[in-house]
Amino acid sequence: MAPRRKHDILNATLDLLAEKGYEGLTVEGVAERSGVNKTTIYRWWPSKAALLGAALVEARALDFEAPDTGSLRGDLHAVVEATARLLTTPPASDIAVAALGAAAGNPELAAAIQGFFADRYARELPIFERARARGEIDDEPDPMMIMDLLAGAVWLRVVFRGLPLDESFTGDAVSVVLGGVAAEPGSRRGD
Repeated sequence: MAPRRKHDILNATLDLLAEKGYEGLTVEGVAERSGVNKTTIYRWWPSKAALLGAALVEARALDFEAPDTGSLRGDLHAVVEATARLLTTPPASDIAVAALGAAAGNPELAAAIQGFFADRYARELPIFERARARGEIDDEPDPMMIMDLLAGAVWLRVVFRGLPLDESFTGDAVSVVLGGVAAEPGSRRGD
């Protein structure tokens, strides 16, 4: 498939998802919006879920490049801010919420969403590789756990609680994940 045609199909998929939700997203609608025949779409993607999975990973609307600020703290701060922008700025916010909401009741879509998160995790790994090379962390911390904690905090705050992220949220979330919250054994906070 020509790259331009594929780009049009994947962008039409995300545009329709943002506008109509997963239930309103149809292969016919994508075909009409992108100017191709629906058989062309089915030749490349066997289902609506497979098409959406490809669009989530490959289309520019949810694109992600791992930041390189020169420090782990700075990189994680930038990732949290990017995640917050994704979840608060249309159309990306509409796309992300609609896709993840629909995945809960659709095993095929859930598998496609897992592909999206695997792609994002692969893009985030260089943050931790650079941090190890700089001596900021050793091999012990689990990068996926760190990213899950930070991204999960943003998702919970913005999507599920419907609360705004104030200016201190990003720095506080990164500090808690990197430093923890428990006092050292035998010490008391505030002493």
